[in-house]
Amino acid sequence: MRVAIAGASGLIGTEVVRALRARGDEALALPRFGTAPWSVDGADAVVNLAGASVAGKRWTPAYKKEIVDSRLLTTRALIDAIRSAKRKPRVLVNASAVGYYGGRGDEVLEESAAAGSDFLASVGRQWEAEAQRAPVRAVQVRTGIVLSARGGALGKMLPPFKAFVGGPIGSGKQWFPWIHIADEVAAILWCIDHEMTGPVNLVAPGIVTMKEFAKALGHALHRPSWAPVPAAPLKILLGEIASALLEGQRAVPRKLLDSGFRFRFEDVNAALRDLFPGG
Repeated sequence: MRVAIAGASGLIGTEVVRALRARGDEALALPRFGTAPWSVDGADAVVNLAGASVAGKRWTPAYKKEIVDSRLLTTRALIDAIRSAKRKPRVLVNASAVGYYGGRGDEVLEESAAAGSDFLASVGRQWEAEAQRAPVRAVQVRTGIVLSARGGALGKMLPPFKAFVGGPIGSGKQWFPWIHIADEVAAILWCIDHEMTGPVNLVAPGIVTMKEFAKALGHALHRPSWAPVPAAPLKILLGEIASALLEGQRAVPRKLLDSGFRFRFEDVNAALRDLFPGG
């Protein structure tokens, strides 16, 4: 199988490329958007993981535009490439995020749940709508917080824990929709190989609250987890993006489980022990 990948150099993309090659597939890393024309002619599948980090900078109007444009324009370009291909791919697996749902408290969120109304939810709605224009089978993977020892969101959480001042963000009662990087990659390949369509939640079944996650991370690192990060100074320090950290989504992977997918890491303690075996 030949798979074309946008965003192949990122945290998830790197692992997707490695997994595809390990099973004997050809992984074609598309050039950085805007540097060269994209062609997916002859590819069996396309995976789009491109997009500016939502936590990369403070959410100024200019950076919010970059977040939106980096998703919509790349997805639009891929769909144009699919339409113009002489031999079209069979499927487009396009990134999305559980931020699609917005902050919903304790509401259990399967893929049929409505979108939220905040900035990230608006980004998700537009992104998925663009991806659904594909003239082939299309999957929108709504990813939670990916746990990886190589960085990402978890990498930003580690320094205070290693300095013995780690703890939950805000009240700690908000839900923390996580997924181990190994399951994230396996689920993306599953969506390529199986007849999945539409939105698919990529989150572990064993969802925890922020307080429970902080405790599990402290145990894995052999560090305390007693020092919470209050909401007020976080909002002053980070601005609008703080709301995304203080509100969670109780998302569940209903479609993945119903399709027969099996997670390697359903329990957050097991996932963190795997990532930090030495503490």
